[in-house]
Amino acid sequence: MRLLTREARVTYAPVPPSLGEVEVGPGQSRMMGGSYLLHSDSGYRYFYQPGAGIRIERPDTFDLAEEALWLNGSVYAAVASINGFMPIHASAVAHEGQVYAFTGPSGAGKSTLIAALGSAGMAMFCDDTLVLDFSNPEQIVCLPGHKRLKLSAEAIGLTGAAREEKVGAMIDKFYAAPPAGHVREPLPLARLVFLEEGPEPALVPITGAERFARLTNDHYTAELFALGQQLDLGGRFAVQARMAGQIAMHRLIRPRDTARFAESVELARQLVTGS
Repeated sequence: MRLLTREARVTYAPVPPSLGEVEVGPGQSRMMGGSYLLHSDSGYRYFYQPGAGIRIERPDTFDLAEEALWLNGSVYAAVASINGFMPIHASAVAHEGQVYAFTGPSGAGKSTLIAALGSAGMAMFCDDTLVLDFSNPEQIVCLPGHKRLKLSAEAIGLTGAAREEKVGAMIDKFYAAPPAGHVREPLPLARLVFLEEGPEPALVPITGAERFARLTNDHYTAELFALGQQLDLGGRFAVQARMAGQIAMHRLIRPRDTARFAESVELARQLVTGS
């Protein structure tokens, strides 16, 4: 945690337009030799070098909300990856000293679900990005989240989370205080749950080869980790095999119907608490 805090410190100064003699244009990013350069469509530039932290160059007209989203999203994931920590696209709660993570594509309802579990007394561990530490061969450890909880107005109404300020002028979400607060210490990962849409709420264990296959379809963060650690196909296979062997997995199937939202929350609560 101290390492990531140190490496993610921010300064504001001009950023080079290229990395490794390759120009990085608007909407592009590049990782090379342990460094990372990102150039947003709006003109933000972010540059990371190990030991030097993150340098940000703002465009003439800038939006602090957009700046934070890039910094806490792609840039932070790149910093973690270069330093040996694997970011995955998941939101998570903590219960009795373990982490229960929920993953799925953008819009699957990860943040809404963990906010609802907060109303059942489970503290938020992270929102949107879960960082994994593989340094202990006996277990995979999660580092606590660095992002604030973000919810739509509808999700705030469903979960009882306390609305705070709007995320940004062009972003139709609000920051929210998780009902049961946050956990700020590293904890082992107990379970990874894949959110899926279906006609009836159900929990289905993932077993056998499907556990490995599920880990091949991740967010852009999986590619960042592979680049940051310079993993070949064998190295990628080894990471996925370890995760498949050490993490219990489930599918949580639920209808996208707000009238039945409580049913899927109850299934998730039962899975986390074992009751």
